[in-house]
Amino acid sequence: MNSYILGIESSCDDTSAAVVTNNVLLSNVIANQDIHKNFGGVVPEYASRAHQINIVPVIEDALQKANVQKKQLSAIAFTRGPGLLGSLLVGTSFAKAMALALNIPLVEVDHLEAHILSHFILEKDTQKSVPKFPYLCLIVSGGHTQIVLVKSFSSFEIIGKTIDDAAGEAFDKAAKILGLPYPGGQMIDENAKRGNPLKFSFPEPRIAELNFSFSGLKTSFLYFIRDHLRDNPDFIPENLTDLCASIQHTIVAILVKKLKMASLQTGISQISISGGVSANSALRSTLLAEQAAMNWDLFLPKAVFSTDNAAMVAVAGYYKFLHKDFANQHSTPYTRSKML
Repeated sequence: MNSYILGIESSCDDTSAAVVTNNVLLSNVIANQDIHKNFGGVVPEYASRAHQINIVPVIEDALQKANVQKKQLSAIAFTRGPGLLGSLLVGTSFAKAMALALNIPLVEVDHLEAHILSHFILEKDTQKSVPKFPYLCLIVSGGHTQIVLVKSFSSFEIIGKTIDDAAGEAFDKAAKILGLPYPGGQMIDENAKRGNPLKFSFPEPRIAELNFSFSGLKTSFLYFIRDHLRDNPDFIPENLTDLCASIQHTIVAILVKKLKMASLQTGISQISISGGVSANSALRSTLLAEQAAMNWDLFLPKAVFSTDNAAMVAVAGYYKFLHKDFANQHSTPYTRSKML
């Protein structure tokens, strides 16, 4: 018997709702918030207010596109955390109220868990392969950078993580130093496509084992730009594409080096990436280039499933639903991940 899961995602500035039947995606609707571009980053208060405006029409649209009525739903899955507290409260409160009104189970999902399991989203009339357990997942975003050993749909072990800043934060900081608009990481990627990644070199941190660090790289890049601007006020515009390509090359090299180490140490060749930075073109092309040499089965998410979306929440919720891993009406959001 088919189950129908409604997923709700509101951890940051995107309001999203999706419907799956089992793990097959029927709809995935995302409402973006353009207002944050004016401030160079997400403003939490504006984000939570926009979620309140968007959540009802987004859910209605998702149900309509899926051709599923509310009474057909088997459960409601929602992002409990981590994320912005005000944003999470909107999604959590709505999910609890809707589940209570429909008298159906409520399933809480960790945002990072959802990213990890995004590779199990199946689309109608589309064939795709999925990772086999155990596999390695590099979660890389503005707030998180971890290498996770995924043992099953419910068993995850961190084997490497950042000791300070995330890779996505390093991209955004570099973009801000260069005067690029929000979203910075995307702007770095676009400019880097026209630049020379070897024009400038930046030091890679020496961090033990499989852990990461990006705070020193951010500082090094800042001082590098400051020193060159003293001699040439037009240094940035004259070298913008090369600067973007070079800092991107350094960040990607750090990520891929650690992922290769993790694969060799664990003997696992099932490799995946997830999170917002997994959409980065240089990261993807570098991993594809390494695939044959490392004998990897490589899994790269579609761009729409890299950024925050409810499809991954609904699919993660489906596997919890199968095991009757339900939440209750006392569930409250958390800002830091409890899984990782």
